[in-house]
Amino acid sequence: MEIARAAAALFVQQGLRATRAEDIAQAAGIAPRTFYRYFATKEESVAPLYAAGAQRWAEAVRAAPAHLTAPEALEHAVRHTLTPGAAVSAASWEWVRTLIRLADTSTALRKVWAEVCQASEGALAEILAARRPATAGEAPVPPGLRFAAAVAGAAVRVAVETWAATEAPPTGPDGPAALALRHLAALRGFTWGEEG
Repeated sequence: MEIARAAAALFVQQGLRATRAEDIAQAAGIAPRTFYRYFATKEESVAPLYAAGAQRWAEAVRAAPAHLTAPEALEHAVRHTLTPGAAVSAASWEWVRTLIRLADTSTALRKVWAEVCQASEGALAEILAARRPATAGEAPVPPGLRFAAAVAGAAVRVAVETWAATEAPPTGPDGPAALALRHLAALRGFTWGEEG
């Protein structure tokens, strides 16, 4: 994670294009050879930060009280992970904003972001499956739950990306949590994998 933090700091301070893998290695206190043992490109070096946010949200869905429905558990997780101070400081949200904006300008970084989001969907599908009783003969993660996880993941991803494109503070009606909750509310009629 130290390499990822060093990379993010350099990307924020001097920009993606001006940052070399060697700069990241030096900032992390490692040899360039060590950097390349873990990451093929400088863009891949921030994947652990993207993944940590996605994992925090998925784990909050898992930790939501068992009596909550899937939509309620998703909203609970949003409140506990996308609200500054709950899981990430307001200053860290500014780093998130910059890293998301950089993904819009770099094909390589956008690919890293997309891969993390896709992996998050898979983890979320398994968590949603574990939150409900299995039906005999049913796949461990039924197609309906995979779809539900993709919808929920997209609702949160688009909220974060929408917020990052603005100058809005990370709190308030235009913050990532508020946007994600509005996106999830717009899906109130969705079955969330409860029917196939």
